[in-house]
Amino acid sequence: MSRKRLRDYGFTVGKLPTGQLNSITDVPGVSVGHVTLNEDRPDACVRTGVTAILPHPGDWFREKTVAAAHVINGFGKTAGLVQVDELGVIESPIMLTNTFGVPAVTEGTLRYMLAQDSGIGDHDGSLNVVTGECNDSLLNDMRGLHVRPEHAMEAIRQGWAATDRRVLEGAVGAGTGMVCFGYKGGIGTSSRQVEADGVIYHFGVLVLTNFGLGEDLTILGKPVGEVLRAKPEKARDNDGSIIMVIGTDLPMDARQLKRIARRAGFGLARTGSIAHHGSGDIVIAFSNGNRIPHTPASGVLELRVVREDGRLMSDCFRAVTEATEEAIYNSLFMAETTSGRQGRTIAALPVEEVLAVLER
Repeated sequence: MSRKRLRDYGFTVGKLPTGQLNSITDVPGVSVGHVTLNEDRPDACVRTGVTAILPHPGDWFREKTVAAAHVINGFGKTAGLVQVDELGVIESPIMLTNTFGVPAVTEGTLRYMLAQDSGIGDHDGSLNVVTGECNDSLLNDMRGLHVRPEHAMEAIRQGWAATDRRVLEGAVGAGTGMVCFGYKGGIGTSSRQVEADGVIYHFGVLVLTNFGLGEDLTILGKPVGEVLRAKPEKARDNDGSIIMVIGTDLPMDARQLKRIARRAGFGLARTGSIAHHGSGDIVIAFSNGNRIPHTPASGVLELRVVREDGRLMSDCFRAVTEATEEAIYNSLFMAETTSGRQGRTIAALPVEEVLAVLER
C-alpha cells in the first residue's frame, strides 16, 4: 500500500505555511540524494544506506555556507562538527549514514571533492567533511561495513542529478534500517515560509529518525503511543538517535544559526522524545543566503544578518520547531514495514489506528 504523509490526511502542524513541496528542497538551491542498500546475502542482511544534502549548487569548498551545530545529547559519532562550531561554516555536503559507515562516507565525500578541486589538501588547505549517523544494527548487519566510499560518491551524484526536487522519505538512504518509537522510521522532511521585508524565505528540515519508546509517541499533542499500547520488544527498546538538518536561504550568521538549531529540540520534544541517555540528538543548521569565499578579495567580509529585536527571529524559531515536528511525523508515516537482521521485523506505523486517535 502506498504510504502518505501526515498532511495528506488533512492534518496540519503549527501555524506557518509550508513551501511548495513541504521539503528541505523548498530552500532554493538545496538538493538531496540517496543510495539505498537493501540486500539479503548468504552471510549478511544489509539494510542501510547514505543520504547527501547538498547546501547549494555551486562549489561547496570555494563558497562555504554559514553554519552552526547544536548537540542536545552527545551520544553520537559525527565527523566535522568541531570545526563547524569553531569557524561557523560548512564546506561539504552534509552526509548521513549508519554509525560504522561514518569513516567510509567521509572518505567517499573527500574523494569526490578532491576529484573536483586539485587545490584541496595542497596549496588551498584541508577539507572538513560533515557526516552524521544513527545506529541501524537492529535491522542491518552494521559489523559488515557494507557502506563504502563509492556509495557516498553516488549519493552526491544523485543529489546533483535530482531534477525532481521531491525528497524520498521513510526507509530510504541512511534511513533504510532505522527505527523510531518502535515503528519503522528513517528519512523525513518538511518546510516553512517566513517573510522579511516583503520577501519570502524558507526553512527546510530533514531528519534521520532512530529514537524513542513506543509508549512515548505523541502526534499533534495526542498520546498516540499510549493509546496504541505500543510495547516494543526488548531488542528494540534502545535509546536511538536523531540527526536534524536545517537549511535556510534567509541570511544569517553562525551565532544566529546556533539559536535556530537549538529550537529544533522543541519540535523533537513535541513528538514525545526526552533525549534518552544513549541517544545522539544532534542538529546541523546552515544558510546558503550567506556564502563565505575560500579566498576572500579583502581582509574584511560583510555579511547580512537578521534583525533580532522584532518579530522575525521568533517567526524563524516557530518555523524550525514546526518543520522539525512535521518532518519526524513524515518519517514515520512514509516508512514501510521492514524485515532485517536476526529475523526481526519492524512494523510500519499503523496509520489507520493513528488517524482514529487523531480524529477523536
